[in-house]
Amino acid sequence: MADISITQQHQLTRDSAIAAAQTVADKMAADYDVASVWEGDVLSFTRSGVAGTLAIDVHEARLDITLGFLLKSFAPMIQEKVTRNMAKVFATPG
Repeated sequence: MADISITQQHQLTRDSAIAAAQTVADKMAADYDVASVWEGDVLSFTRSGVAGTLAIDVHEARLDITLGFLLKSFAPMIQEKVTRNMAKVFATPG
């Protein structure tokens, strides 16, 4: 079971949603030193103590993160930061 689950609605095209997800992944790599790989419309990422997926669907992106014991206490802070970032990058261009 994931320690952090975030679902972000979007109105982006598939390609734009994939690009937005990559932006989220790049930010997570910079902030938390995670490595990621795409498998279809699912981005899987890992590092010591962190594993998760970011799945892109037609109108939503779903992020699930599992944290190791040492990082569980940081879950609220991580969730807040990632939620803000996802809301920003998945916003409909205007």
